[in-house]
Amino acid sequence: MSIFSRKKDTAIFTPERLQARVSTVLGSGIHWVGDLHGTGGVRIEGTMQGDIVIKGLVVIGETGKVICPELKAETVVVAGTVQGNITCQKLEIRSSGRVWGDVVAVSFSSEDGAFLRGQMRMEERIEIQLVEEQIPEEIEMPEFQPEAVLSVSTPVETEPAPEKVAPDLQASEPKKTGKPKLKSPWDN
Repeated sequence: MSIFSRKKDTAIFTPERLQARVSTVLGSGIHWVGDLHGTGGVRIEGTMQGDIVIKGLVVIGETGKVICPELKAETVVVAGTVQGNITCQKLEIRSSGRVWGDVVAVSFSSEDGAFLRGQMRMEERIEIQLVEEQIPEEIEMPEFQPEAVLSVSTPVETEPAPEKVAPDLQASEPKKTGKPKLKSPWDN
């Protein structure tokens, strides 16, 4: 035992790995139109349009593009692009990150090259509250009713009947559905 020996101090703050907290991933080929609400962590590598309210972590990857009126989460990491207002405990904009919108946060950090166009307001405390928290057992799903499906009529394009052709010699072509092709908001 030495007079000058001293026990080394342990770090008070141990950063968690972000990947360990992400439980849901929207891949780079996914184009999501709709709201995202819940608890846990989500990583967005594709495109998304809609509100995001997550009690946890939201990571917008380098290939991620998000257009949302309101993004609320405990922690937000932006390496891709976000168009919308962000409310969070901690916001981190990486060097490849681009944000167009107002930010309300408790903690903010950015790397060289990060972009933010909007107003920044720092608060002492922010709580993320989910709208109508429901556990999966409470959510009621409508029961399947076969007669309801049969009574729904969908417009089908009909072709004029060929003249004087024997019914057993007619070639059948696939029917065209009236569903429009979805267009991504980022396609020009």
